[in-house]
Amino acid sequence: MLILVLGDTSMRFPRIRNFREDNDLTQQDMAEYLSCSQVAYSYYELGRRSIPLDLLIKIALFYDTSVDYLLGITDCIKPYERSKYPVMKNDE
Repeated sequence: MLILVLGDTSMRFPRIRNFREDNDLTQQDMAEYLSCSQVAYSYYELGRRSIPLDLLIKIALFYDTSVDYLLGITDCIKPYERSKYPVMKNDE
């Protein structure tokens, strides 16, 4: 369930953390994959910093899920059917 509180600009992303931990990855591992610092990645998980859309897409592709699932908009873990003209590839 996604809960937005008026006046609160922070949002936690527990599914991103859960995916990382379930895959035995460290914040440093993900930071290297995303080309950011470990501190920046930690702030993304904690909701202290907004996740840029390109990184959010990259995370979803990495875990083979949808951005909607990562954000808690849907409970369907399976990703949507990919466009035949993808915006990003998993190796970008």
